[in-house]
Amino acid sequence: MRRWIAPIILLAACSGTVQEAISVPSTVATTSSTLSGSPSTTALAADQSSTTTVSSTTTTTAVPLDPLLGLAYRQIAGDLEFPVFVDAPPGDSRLFVVSKEGRIWVSEGGPVLDEPFLDITDLVRNEGEQGLLGLAFDPAVEGRFFVHYSDGRGDTVLASYLSSADPNRADPSSGQILFTADQPASNHNGGMLAFGPDGYLYMALGDGGRGNDAFGHGQRSDTVFGAILRFVTDPFGPAPGNPFGEVWSYGLRNPWRFSFDGDLIYIGDVGQNSFEEINVAPAAAPGLNYGWPISEGLHCFSPSTGCDTNGITLPVIEVAHGDGGACSITGGYVYRGEAIPELEGHYFYSDYCGGWLRSFAWNGSEVTEPTDWTADVGLVGGITSFGTDGFGELYVTAGDSVYLIVPVR
Repeated sequence: MRRWIAPIILLAACSGTVQEAISVPSTVATTSSTLSGSPSTTALAADQSSTTTVSSTTTTTAVPLDPLLGLAYRQIAGDLEFPVFVDAPPGDSRLFVVSKEGRIWVSEGGPVLDEPFLDITDLVRNEGEQGLLGLAFDPAVEGRFFVHYSDGRGDTVLASYLSSADPNRADPSSGQILFTADQPASNHNGGMLAFGPDGYLYMALGDGGRGNDAFGHGQRSDTVFGAILRFVTDPFGPAPGNPFGEVWSYGLRNPWRFSFDGDLIYIGDVGQNSFEEINVAPAAAPGLNYGWPISEGLHCFSPSTGCDTNGITLPVIEVAHGDGGACSITGGYVYRGEAIPELEGHYFYSDYCGGWLRSFAWNGSEVTEPTDWTADVGLVGGITSFGTDGFGELYVTAGDSVYLIVPVR
C-alpha cells in the first residue's frame, strides 16, 4: 500500500490573504533532512516476542511479526449521537465513550451497553461547539472521574463524579462542581481534560470565542481563557484565593485536544484563517506562550502590524488550510500500544474537515518520519477526537462511530 510523506510546512493559504512567514530559529527544527517512504520498522526484540512461563522458569520465544503493510480502521461502536472522546483507566478492558449531548457510554469490545455510564443531558447545553467535551479518570482515586461540559447558559463547568456499586454505572448524585468559567461567546470552549505526569489535572479552554481574539485573552497569562490550566491541589480543596489552580500555558486559540506522553505535552491548537498547528513542549515547563494572536502556525497572524516572536513557543507542525481540506486540527496521541510495535512513539493526528490520518515521530528537537496513512484507512468525515484504551491502543471518534486503529499485515 502506498503512503504519502506529509509535508511539514505549507506556506500557501487558500483564503487569499498573505501571511508573513516567521523566521524559525535553528533550535526549532520543523522538518527532517531525510525522509523514509514508510513507517519505521525498528522495534526491540522484546516488543516482538511472547513470554511463556513453565513452572518457575520464564523463557522468551521470539514470535516474529509479519511486515506492517498499513493501517485500517475497525469500527467498534456506531449509531451514537455525537461521540467526541474515548478513554479508560489503565488496565481496564472497557472503553468509555463521551457523546456531546451529555452521555458517557461503556463499550466492552463491541457496541456500547444499553444503559449509559453517566447521563447528564439535563445539565448540558448541546449546541454548536458546546456540550459534554472531556473526561479524565483520577489515577489516584479509584472510581472517581472528571468531566468538562457546557452548562445550560453555555458556561464551562468542571465537575467530578464517582462510580456506583455497579462498575458500569456512575452515581449521578455524586456530582460536584469544582470550577466554572463564564464563557463570553458560544465557540472556542476547549474541551480536553487529562492528568499530567506530575499527577495533576490539566484542562484546556479556548480564547473566549468569536474571531481575531475578540476578547483580548490570547496574550494574557492572568485569564483562564486561551490557556491550559493546571489544578495544583486536589480540586476538592483548592488553594484559598486561587480556585482554578494556575494558568499553566497561554497564547492558544482553541486547544481542543492535547495529550501527554512521558514528560512531553502535545497540543493540537485550532487555527483561524489559514493555519492549523501541533505544538510539542516539556510538560514540566510552566508559563509557555504559544503565540496566539501574534502568530497563527508559523506565520504572523497580522503581518501589517508585524509580530515579535521572541519568547514564543512555535509549533512543530503547521498545516495550511487547503492541505487535504484542513480547517480544524484534531490533536491526538503518541502510540504506546502493543499491536503495532513498529509505530511505538509516533504521534497521530487528523483534521475535522480533512478527515485524513497522519503521524510523525518527535526526536526531541525535530519532526521525523512524517507519514500520511489516508490511502490505507480512507477518508473519514468529522473526526472529532482520538483516545486510548486501558492498554494504550488508539481509537478515533468520527460521525456516529468509534474506530480502533489496527495494523494490516
